[in-house]
Amino acid sequence: MIPDLPKPVADYVEANARLDVDGMLRPFAPDAVVRDDGGQHQGHTAIRTWIEQATLASRAIFTPDTLRHADGQVIVEGPTHGDFRGSPLRFTLRFTLEGATIRALDISL
Repeated sequence: MIPDLPKPVADYVEANARLDVDGMLRPFAPDAVVRDDGGQHQGHTAIRTWIEQATLASRAIFTPDTLRHADGQVIVEGPTHGDFRGSPLRFTLRFTLEGATIRALDISL
């Protein structure tokens, strides 16, 4: 793992490596927004469902290998391995943080 990840991002990535739904959800603000694959998921209930369907169902584990900051976001890139077509795929995750929480996460290829 990249050593300088901000805590909420590191917590999310570490929980993802364990496929821990509660751990992945914990860093998100209650009204946070996730945008992934053309969908938008807002709030803990919707984000939990997204984690279960997009991550757990395919056992998708993201391994960041690049970190940068731009436009007020923490941007991490790396491969995602799992039980899905084309695995591994390289993704870019753009986190918008507020204090110790994730306010928004935008995911793209």
